[in-house]
Amino acid sequence: MTSGNRKDKHTASCSFCGRPEEVVEKLISGTQAFICDKCARLCIDIIDKKSVHHELKLLKPKEIKARLDEYVVGQDRAKRTIAVAVYNHYKRIRSLGKEEGVPYSKSNVLLLGPTGSGKTLMARTLAQILDVPFAIADATTLTEAGYVGEDVENIVLRLVQSADYDIARAETGIIYVDEIDKIRKTTGNVSITRDVSGEGVQQALLKIVEGTIANVPPKGGRKHPNQEYLKVNTENILFIIGGVFFNLGKIIAKRLGSSTIGFGEREGFTLEVVGNEDYLLSLVEPEDLIQFGMIPEFVGRFNSIVNCNELTIDDLVNILIKPKNAIIKQYQQLFAEEGVGLHFTDEALRSMAEKAKLSGTGARALRMIVENLLLDLMFETPSDPTVREILIEQQCVLENSPPIVKRSA
Repeated sequence: MTSGNRKDKHTASCSFCGRPEEVVEKLISGTQAFICDKCARLCIDIIDKKSVHHELKLLKPKEIKARLDEYVVGQDRAKRTIAVAVYNHYKRIRSLGKEEGVPYSKSNVLLLGPTGSGKTLMARTLAQILDVPFAIADATTLTEAGYVGEDVENIVLRLVQSADYDIARAETGIIYVDEIDKIRKTTGNVSITRDVSGEGVQQALLKIVEGTIANVPPKGGRKHPNQEYLKVNTENILFIIGGVFFNLGKIIAKRLGSSTIGFGEREGFTLEVVGNEDYLLSLVEPEDLIQFGMIPEFVGRFNSIVNCNELTIDDLVNILIKPKNAIIKQYQQLFAEEGVGLHFTDEALRSMAEKAKLSGTGARALRMIVENLLLDLMFETPSDPTVREILIEQQCVLENSPPIVKRSA
């Protein structure tokens, strides 16, 4: 039977599942569509599931840092700074609606540091610790509205998708925008024309970072007239942005007066003359970022600015073996499932770390180095039941020598 206007039984079928009227208990008709009782019940279940309240895991700063330490090697100051910022941010969310007390301001975070130093990993690990939706975006793909590229609202869409389209939950999530330094202004003057890959994108990002009701296209892509949008309030979304900010150390050194010692403006300038870049970045001020090419309003929305130091060889060795999901532990587990013990000498681990250091991509190079080292072994070992132990020595890393393999009798 049907509710509403009765339609021809040969054309009446559920617009969602396609079941014809004859095989359902009820077929409810709308102006241009039908829905059967089964799909209606499914919709109710989905709505009920979305309405479940997700309690924020408000860990104290020391607890947040301790959890970060389990996955992120080094970067002690960055982890302390981000732990405090996140704690204060979610305290602010919990205080919303309370009449008493002074309202807290938003605690967005700016991370400076070289490629592979752990910026993205810290943001991703934070989201896992707090059990909140998380999205990553690349600033280089963004353009000002009306130009070829990706609208900034698509960043918010990724967060909504991460929350399974639970808008309320997405509105307390974390968004990490990488390579933010790539959208610097192309000139030092205020632009009177469009700067679609620089100042214009900063202006567009500024609106969602400071808090607005964003019109998010539910399927992504470019906006167009007569399109329905998801309304997402970004006021309580925590934004973490990161970038290498190449040559920012030079700007800081000049501000500190270091240019007087004579290295001048010549090409090939090295920061070793005035100290290492990690130290200079630790002294960054908003004015340095503005001179770099970030607009003042954008910089002003990030009250927590901290640098991630370049990883040392010892750091890279520790990344291989110490985190809960350390690369070596992962491959050892893969071989253990074949009944094979996989071991590395200390010298081999250090050689892998040195190769990663030379690559210039930090921790990101480690997995590729280990994967290439073990590829043939992972191909052969599953088909050879006699293999019991494999030892990777330094010569395996440096000279591509075969490993020591122990076999059953």
